[in-house]
Amino acid sequence: MDFRQLRYFFAVGEEGSFSRAAQRCFISQSAISHQIAKLEQEVGTSLFDRTTRSVKLTPAGHRLMPIAAEVLALEAKALEVGHEPRESIRITANMSFASQSLDAISSVRERHPNLDVEFVIKDFTDRVNAVASGEADLALIRGEVDRPGLETIHLGIEELVIVTSTQHPLSAFSTVEIGDLAHYPLLLPPRSNQVLLHRVVEEAFVEVGRRVRLGPAIASDHTATLEVLTNPRAWTVLYSGTAAETPRKGLKFMRELNHRLRVPVCGVVRSNTAPNPQLEFLLQALAHSIVPPTDSAS
Repeated sequence: MDFRQLRYFFAVGEEGSFSRAAQRCFISQSAISHQIAKLEQEVGTSLFDRTTRSVKLTPAGHRLMPIAAEVLALEAKALEVGHEPRESIRITANMSFASQSLDAISSVRERHPNLDVEFVIKDFTDRVNAVASGEADLALIRGEVDRPGLETIHLGIEELVIVTSTQHPLSAFSTVEIGDLAHYPLLLPPRSNQVLLHRVVEEAFVEVGRRVRLGPAIASDHTATLEVLTNPRAWTVLYSGTAAETPRKGLKFMRELNHRLRVPVCGVVRSNTAPNPQLEFLLQALAHSIVPPTDSAS
């Protein structure tokens, strides 16, 4: 019995077909049948029930499948001994950070070609938990966290973009004061889903002595931009990174005149860990690529 025979047996067992297993293993069907016959001779029993229409595992074949999987996994591990271990950094973020992070990841890979960088999409809570548990090395977030064992590293400031329909009364302007929006309904997802956006907007209104007028919460299967298109007097806000990738037909994108709609962009790492030059370089690169220069100016 050898690894090759187990590999062919496992392929036939998974595929339920000698022809498909032969294609998967890049050999002829006659060759795979010959090796399976030799394996059956060695174990002293049939491993497959063969008919003209199907190939099914016998009871002995069912017992051998998990053993074959384990042996083949050990073979793969043994073959990896000759390869130098590679360092890796695992980043977790939401989708809006993905394109903004590409330049930084590319820069790190150029500086450290043997470094693997993995980018995993998670929601806010799962991102923070992943770093705390050691599942991820870095979480990208908007806002900050105060949690034992974690450190928040400030990467920059991102300015929110005000979005209306081109039919909105204020759409003729490129900038607008936050107080001028008090008469119009703000459309956002429920507060429980977007705590930071709600808080930033509410604080901006408080600063000018006004109150935000909230419209109906945006359902999870709807988008803010579609909602303002169908509600011409409404408005919403987008992160600037999201706004840059949003189609603009029928929409007006504006800035708040006095830069009151701003959010911190941060990286979350585990505190009290050994210095990691690759991670430090990545954080520096992210600080330059994740927040556009015009948004990071104070």
